Amino acid sequence: MYRSRMFVFVSIFLGGLSALQSAEPEKTDGDRMVREYFRSETAKLTERALADVQSKSDWIEKRPEYHRQLREMLGLDPWPQRTPLEAKITGGSEEDEFRVENVHFQSMPGLYVTGNLYLPNDASADSKLPAILYVCGHGRIKKNGVSYGNKAHYQHHGAWFARNGYVCLTIDTIQLGEIEGLHHGTYREGMWWWHSRGYTPAGVEAWNGMRAIDYLVSRPEVDADRIGVTGRSGGGAYSWWVAALDERVKAAVPVAGITSLHNHIMGGAGRPDGCIEGHCDCMYMVNTYRWDFPLVAALVAPRALLISNTDKDPIFPLDGVVDVYNKTRRIYRLLGAEKKIGLQITEGPHLDTQELRVHAFHWFNKYLKGEDPLISTTATKFFEPEELKVFPKTGLPDDERVTTIHESFVPAAPKPSIPMDENEWQQLKDGWFTQLNEKVFRGWPNDEYQDDASLDVEKQKTPRIQVEATNPFVIDEYQFTSQDNIRLPFYLVRSNSTKLENITQLEFVVFGESSWERLGEMLKSSAEKLMQSGSLAERAIVFFPPRGVGPTAWGSTPVKRTHIRRRFALLGQTLAGMQVWDAIRAVAAVRSLSGLSDAKLHMTGREDAAITALYASLYVPDVVQVTLQELPPSHQDGPDLLNVLKYLDVPQVVGMAAGNSAVVIIDNASDHWDWPRMLDKKLGWGRLKTESRE
Repeated sequence: MYRSRMFVFVSIFLGGLSALQSAEPEKTDGDRMVREYFRSETAKLTERALADVQSKSDWIEKRPEYHRQLREMLGLDPWPQRTPLEAKITGGSEEDEFRVENVHFQSMPGLYVTGNLYLPNDASADSKLPAILYVCGHGRIKKNGVSYGNKAHYQHHGAWFARNGYVCLTIDTIQLGEIEGLHHGTYREGMWWWHSRGYTPAGVEAWNGMRAIDYLVSRPEVDADRIGVTGRSGGGAYSWWVAALDERVKAAVPVAGITSLHNHIMGGAGRPDGCIEGHCDCMYMVNTYRWDFPLVAALVAPRALLISNTDKDPIFPLDGVVDVYNKTRRIYRLLGAEKKIGLQITEGPHLDTQELRVHAFHWFNKYLKGEDPLISTTATKFFEPEELKVFPKTGLPDDERVTTIHESFVPAAPKPSIPMDENEWQQLKDGWFTQLNEKVFRGWPNDEYQDDASLDVEKQKTPRIQVEATNPFVIDEYQFTSQDNIRLPFYLVRSNSTKLENITQLEFVVFGESSWERLGEMLKSSAEKLMQSGSLAERAIVFFPPRGVGPTAWGSTPVKRTHIRRRFALLGQTLAGMQVWDAIRAVAAVRSLSGLSDAKLHMTGREDAAITALYASLYVPDVVQVTLQELPPSHQDGPDLLNVLKYLDVPQVVGMAAGNSAVVIIDNASDHWDWPRMLDKKLGWGRLKTESRE
């Protein structure tokens, strides 16, 4: 009876909040708050990057773990199995100085990589030539609905290398390749579950590049000890991944493929809104360990590395490129290899200029051939796209997984069996808590936010939400600090005759965007029911909109809001994950008020906000009950939490919550909750209830 009456109370005042609020705060308030937050968080990661490496021994000790972390953040830990490449040559062409073979191989079964292998005409098993892996940027060539791959756009690079005594394999990316996969999951397609799965297409491109080196070294014409990698734009980024992970790369020239975290988040010269708004998802690892990009670059040390860029590139601004170079050069200096790192800056915008190519050719000649002759030829396109196509126009392989690789590259955790007893359950739950803390919520603030003083709770003299003087209830607005630059409100609703010290029961309601927007109509239709809900003298309700909701909403357009969410992920967080933190801090702020520390706490949320309330309840002590309406049954479709699907999903979190508190789920799809229901029954808790939505 108490639950149903309180839920009516909650529903009514959810309606009242929107109706009674004064003018909506300026959107720029939320925009300013989140921008300052991003500036502060980015500065912390920038300052921390490589700060723990002060000597050669430091780097030697720490490098293996950094290497492992990068693999994990690309979805490559553990390494995928190196299955047979099943390489095939499907055609080719020949010029006076070189020939080209159209090839494909499978980096995983069904994950086809299409490419063109350029060889000098005198290449043979006896010659053992140096080899270059050229990874393409985004250069679409498509005619009449047929994709010829970005390798056709970048063909002049492979031809030049072959004309100058190199074997060069130019490979398509999954985006814009002959088989057209996807780089734009969060950028454009709303696939926020990529964050929850810990998936990035950068991992696929890195793996395809490493398997491409496997193919190169299998060729009898190639000297396996003289392998280089280069590419520009997106290919510049993939050059970083491959060179950082694969020690077989002896020289690397990433062109226009890296800049600082500050430039990606905050912007730089020519891109004041942040470079992330101009980059698709293939540019970024899942930043679980909260890296700045010099850490990626340093993993190439002490091998030969030329960082190459133009001075007016708006998506790889010069100041960030120089910052990465300077921090990486320090590691080379510690290793006694400073001569093997270079910085090349030419004049121009984000273009594949001849000046950039010439310097790259010099670098490879120096470090893969031991010579540095004058370059007498230029990179020229020789072929029509049709001549470089690997698969026939009539069809692609039936078993291809390129178009769906995002669904399987990083596997989701299987549904666990029901523990047999409390001991087994405790071990399972402890493991999940470790994974949540270390891999999902690693981006939460540290110990400086553990005391009440850091909350800085302040009652507002003029609440933004007003009620008429004749109303039997009063709404007090408080503000508190969730973390640096995040100042949030909560609204405490009580009878105007009730003092805080007399309140024994608190209903803590978390808002989401949708619930905040449709509250007014709910109050109007339910006002009479409120008066019939019984005495509320010892009860109060707290309305809490976390960051980005209601008074702190940000982003004037859906596109802007998309890129704000992407920024959180690049900082090793997600918006949903930080909203969970906000809810935990908000409960602490409420309990810090005089007389409320021992009040019985009921938490509730609806739709996406139900996820916030559910996870927050795991970290808030002494929650009596959690009421979840229309709870998303999976992070595949619900709010994104970094990496969470690698370990567990929403039903398992419901089980964790039911181990501590009563849990009520209100929706019309009770079969989603079979796992926690069986757990509740097996361990004899009797704390989980599911109810149909009226």
